[in-house]
Amino acid sequence: MDFKRTIVFLLAFVLLMTTTTSYAQTNSADKLPPIKYQEFTLPNGLRVIMHVDKSTPIVAVNVWYHVGSKNEVAGRTGFAHLFEHMMFQGSKNYDADYFTPLQEAGANLNGSTNPDRTNYWEVVPSNFLETALFLEADRMGGLLEAMTQEKLDNQRDVVKNERRQNYDNQPYGTAAEKIAALMFPKTHPYSWTTIGSLDDLTAASIDDVKAFFREYYVPNNASLVIAGDFDPKEAQKLVEKHFGSVAKGATIKRPNPPMPKLDKEIRVQYEDNVQLPRLFMGWHTVPRFDKDEAALSILGGILSAGRGSRLQSNLVYGKQIAQDASAFNSAQEIAGRFQIASTARPGKTLEEIEKEINAEIERIKQEPPTVDEINRSLNQIESSFIYSMQSVGGFGGKSDQLNSYATFTGKPDYFLTDLERYRKVTPADVQRVANAYLIDKRLVMSFVPRPKDKEMPKMNAAANQQTSVSKKEKAKIDSSKLPKPTANPNFTFPKVEKTKLSNGLEVWLVKQAELPLVTMNMVFKTGTTVDPQNLSGLGNTTSTLLDDGTKTRSAVDIANEVQSIGAQLSTGADDDSSGVRMLTLTKHLDKALDIYADVIQNAEFPEKEVETYRSRALVSLKQRRDNANIVANLVYNRVLYGDAHPYGAILTETSVNAIKRDDLKKYYSTYYRPNNAVLIVVGDADLKTLTPKLEAKFKDWNAGEITAMTLPNAPVRDKAAIYVVDKPGAAQSVISIGQVGVSRDNPDYFPLQVMNTILGSGFTSRINMNLREDKGYSYGARSGFSYRRGAGPFTASAGVQTAVTKESVIEFLKEIRGIRGEIPVTAAELEYNKQSLVRRLPAGFETVDQIASQLANSVIYNLPDNYFTDYAARVNAVTLEDVNRVANKYLTPDKLAIVVVGDRKTIESGLKAIEGLDDSIIYLDPEGNTIQ
Repeated sequence: MDFKRTIVFLLAFVLLMTTTTSYAQTNSADKLPPIKYQEFTLPNGLRVIMHVDKSTPIVAVNVWYHVGSKNEVAGRTGFAHLFEHMMFQGSKNYDADYFTPLQEAGANLNGSTNPDRTNYWEVVPSNFLETALFLEADRMGGLLEAMTQEKLDNQRDVVKNERRQNYDNQPYGTAAEKIAALMFPKTHPYSWTTIGSLDDLTAASIDDVKAFFREYYVPNNASLVIAGDFDPKEAQKLVEKHFGSVAKGATIKRPNPPMPKLDKEIRVQYEDNVQLPRLFMGWHTVPRFDKDEAALSILGGILSAGRGSRLQSNLVYGKQIAQDASAFNSAQEIAGRFQIASTARPGKTLEEIEKEINAEIERIKQEPPTVDEINRSLNQIESSFIYSMQSVGGFGGKSDQLNSYATFTGKPDYFLTDLERYRKVTPADVQRVANAYLIDKRLVMSFVPRPKDKEMPKMNAAANQQTSVSKKEKAKIDSSKLPKPTANPNFTFPKVEKTKLSNGLEVWLVKQAELPLVTMNMVFKTGTTVDPQNLSGLGNTTSTLLDDGTKTRSAVDIANEVQSIGAQLSTGADDDSSGVRMLTLTKHLDKALDIYADVIQNAEFPEKEVETYRSRALVSLKQRRDNANIVANLVYNRVLYGDAHPYGAILTETSVNAIKRDDLKKYYSTYYRPNNAVLIVVGDADLKTLTPKLEAKFKDWNAGEITAMTLPNAPVRDKAAIYVVDKPGAAQSVISIGQVGVSRDNPDYFPLQVMNTILGSGFTSRINMNLREDKGYSYGARSGFSYRRGAGPFTASAGVQTAVTKESVIEFLKEIRGIRGEIPVTAAELEYNKQSLVRRLPAGFETVDQIASQLANSVIYNLPDNYFTDYAARVNAVTLEDVNRVANKYLTPDKLAIVVVGDRKTIESGLKAIEGLDDSIIYLDPEGNTIQ
């Protein structure tokens, strides 16, 4: 599961946007599209909110429990987050893994915990609504009857793996928990993070855990939202049927500690396995929905959101003393914090950065921000909320927002009122909150590189203590009580209209008028594979710098204009394509199109911007050594493909320094041509109205000669080998195992997809159920084919406990060998996974960007027009013989590359003991160069 700790409702979008984009002017008369809903409350206290949206045949079930880590007490931390895991382990009437029936249904599902709440959601085909409701009700009312010590021990180990992966094995990964402990008194419930203390979790008994559940996981402390394609009358009957008998709990006592405050400045420094020092600053502010929260959120955006923001323009792009800078206000239910973070460039100091940050804070205290700065923030609040309304479920979708407002304000539609707080913020308000809260009594914390000769601190003993044991045999799953779904709903794939402009540019349009927004995605059919060998990174650099200046607009002009209409502009490149995407509200489409067309046709690559990018890229090369996952991926591709193949090429200091402005302009003028592109438009637009506007904007963009790229064959491996990259003191070992796979046009694409779904592409796959759910070695393990124009890699990967690195490699190999016949695929496995693939397809066409992305694949890989309409038939046609055939044809266990990034001193002896691989260990540096 992808556990997210951001608060998913409108104000969270404000907070998140302040770290990534800036905002634009809003007319206070503009009204947001309403989210119509109806609600009722069961006698046991469960509040139920229903919102109908029949645009896609899917339905979201979203349950919030008003319990988070703040409901814990010192000495008993981590329970709320532990229950997030335990709730997926089976309950009274379905005592098996929660994912199993839902993934067969084609569902997306997840859960998350933060200090104030825990939420769970499923997005299922509409005929599986009752299944989702049955399972949610059963775990609310019957979890404890199925809880065992074995399950508890297993999930404690999963949580420990989560901590290793997301905290201990990440650069600066423990900063959040250190900030919490320093800024709050030890008895304050915000003084610990949601992961909690591993000592507390290890010491907790099953009775302790059950007591926590009985107190908080009760219907009168929960709310249920159903959103999507369903009949409200029928849904109410189902809710009453499944939830009505769940017993009401006692009245919940909410923690209400005194508002925290610092009585002096706190200065502290920590060492970490990082290349560059980072500064963190923190101040106490206000709880969520306080009268000053809106102004504080806008202050964060003014300081750091976008190229033209104050910290970005000063520290990052002006004086260039910082690699990054962020500022945001984090308002929670009973307290809030304002935080600033910035990483020093090589040769620069945190003292220099702190001085400039202090100066910017003082400047805004003395002189209020401009009206333009305020207006940019306001408009983005409106647009980001409308963008989020495309999804009925998931984190931040309509069901999540309705539940959030219901939980914290009592009013599901409070967003309409809430927006007015932001619309009323004035420059004077922002100046006032800066003076009131950004005071000398603050936290100043620094993370600095640990000296190479200094011994790593020992990990907490509880973190390395494994409490679970492998399940000896799987119990037979009793699914007899699961509701039987009706027939799969009909899904009509969006109609694609096509035209061609006078210059040859193809335009594909899908009209989706449910919301007033449009996305434009210009897909170029050339990617990074055409980079010259001595200019690795040229394609990526070209795409990155597209919006850093045109003939008439500077980089700051572009950023500010995009922000001024609340739009999103992004550029990027991969192996097979490059792209420019813009998402905008319909009312701003003309302005958005003007900026969009200018960036695509008139990029200038100003010398100053090229040098700024080069300088920052060189620093990023230094930083990538800090991240074991990045190192593992980079080294793995280089091992498989070598330096002479584009898929093995890596960005190096030499190649970054070699790329000049003339190289960028040549690449751009060669490949960014209308006859090498397709413009995909999805949203509230029609071809008749749009075509003349596109013609006017792109008529002077001329076609050019495009030379086709012929990829070399990938090197052929003759035996398996282990490649070790030493990361001293690493909290985890990151493993990547695999080989060269197949190209996207391979005729066995569908059998391979089905085979890999069984092996490793989902939660219930063989690899994940083995390494995570059975053994407790990993937080999550996966496998997959990377389909490209050439043969991309097949990779099985996971971050695992250091102590079981050898065992994890053995289990990976067992599963890869197993699917080739040693553990034969059963007819039931085959049917389960085919149904999962078929049923999940409609959910991939819910948002305008999802539709555009699906069509982009059609462009890049020249898929037939009937690809999506024939998809289900092609999947269902896959047989057991097909799966066995492709597993044996394309997976070669005796020739696999096994890359392990971890603490060599700890893992080396175990890897040498793996039978058949003891004499095949090769040692590499973080760039993939052979060392001794």
